[in-house]
Amino acid sequence: MDNSVIIKGSNSGITVFLDSEMAFEDLLESVSEKFKSASKFFNNANMAISFDGRDLSAEEEKRILNVISDVSELNIVCVLDENNNMKEIYEDAVKKAIASVDVSEPVVQPVNDMASDPKTACMFYKGTLRSGQVFESDGSVVVLGDVNPGGKVVAKGSVIVLGSLKGNIFAGVDGNENAFVVALEMSPMQIKIGEIIARSSDVGTKITKGRNKTKVIEPKIAYVYDQNIYIEDLEQNALDDICLD
Repeated sequence: MDNSVIIKGSNSGITVFLDSEMAFEDLLESVSEKFKSASKFFNNANMAISFDGRDLSAEEEKRILNVISDVSELNIVCVLDENNNMKEIYEDAVKKAIASVDVSEPVVQPVNDMASDPKTACMFYKGTLRSGQVFESDGSVVVLGDVNPGGKVVAKGSVIVLGSLKGNIFAGVDGNENAFVVALEMSPMQIKIGEIIARSSDVGTKITKGRNKTKVIEPKIAYVYDQNIYIEDLEQNALDDICLD
């Protein structure tokens, strides 16, 4: 059995384990054969992907992704880095989101409809937004990383930060006060939803410091209610108040 390429599912998508010794061109062929044989299994699924077992250059990673796209029906929405803790953070966020949502009556919107509707369109940003950096979108945004102080996200839709939010978030910039902001760690300098603004003195979270103190990161959601921005734990009762119209 050829074990040069092994595909394993995870809560964040799939992880592809690559042989560390095989010549890259031979490995590329193995990737092609493995994903070609699994093509029907993916069936146009939208997934995150990560690579393990072998250090890849940017060019090698790009070539592997191109091969996967050519031979399979898998839609890769983002690439997660196995060399940092983003994968664990992403998985924890997915687990908590699944646990907090009542899925007895799911609402499913076709991908084609989502792509044509700016209100439901979503862009992914992988990495850390540092001071002075701005990421803008005509729809919603998912940041796979941190937004540092001085970093900024500007979106017509909602913003989800799978990391620490310590910068500035402008959601619903076209006046949409139904937009919301979610972060694994919510410590923003400023949040603006629609025309409502809250600064760090209004929404800052308390941080426990001291010896033998453990900082627990709890996902939180910020939304507008009665012309004020409220920040709550990301739980079902908070999600029930969200309107996506």
